[in-house]
Amino acid sequence: MILLITLRGTMTATVLTDETRSKYQRISTASVATALYKRGLRNQFIQNVVPVQWKGRNMVGQAFTLRYIPAREDRNPITAFHNADHPQRVAVEQCPPDHVLVMDSRKDARAASAGSILVTRLSVRGCAGIVTDGGFRDAEGIAALDMPAYFQKPSAPTNLTLHEALDLNVPISCGDVAVFPGDLMLGDGDGVMVIPRYLVEEIAEECVEMENYEAFVLEQVLEGQQVIGLYPPTNDAAIALYRSWKERAALPR
Repeated sequence: MILLITLRGTMTATVLTDETRSKYQRISTASVATALYKRGLRNQFIQNVVPVQWKGRNMVGQAFTLRYIPAREDRNPITAFHNADHPQRVAVEQCPPDHVLVMDSRKDARAASAGSILVTRLSVRGCAGIVTDGGFRDAEGIAALDMPAYFQKPSAPTNLTLHEALDLNVPISCGDVAVFPGDLMLGDGDGVMVIPRYLVEEIAEECVEMENYEAFVLEQVLEGQQVIGLYPPTNDAAIALYRSWKERAALPR
């Protein structure tokens, strides 16, 4: 079941049920990439972004976005942070719990998108993660947090050096992928996939079944079976064997 809410003005986002969130906790970005490819979506994997430190569990949450533009020196002195309405600070305070703050840093990691204090604040507020196609400062502190974080690489300079935070919760680009507010962000050890809101439930269902089949295939391969006809299943014998295996296995749904 998908519920609907309004996020900031006219932006409408799906709200994950606990059941759907649980499914995404168990599936990989690789499986999601395949399922999206079948639907003609080939560019949903954020490029050149990795975990600051892999937590051993998936990042799952809807996108709340922040857009940076190139900084202009007369607009971004260090005193810009005195402004209570500074968009970077506001984003950290407004990103809803269980959501992922996704930042468009134009793939420019020469200056940080954020540092450990702001990322810690997101973690304390119950956010599901943070993603930038740029850099983070204080990366060691961010790595120590329980909340997942994804970036290009460490970067010491303050964001004001090269980035001006401008827009909140608008469509952005992150690592050459379009991200719309409310899209589902799935992160694992490989990186981050963006799942359009309207596909969230059907992708979860398909990928659970896909990974069940791949668990069966791996068992068969370890027992010496060849992959032709098995992966993908192109003969009746493989399909019948899988159905029999599935009946015996205690598989989560």
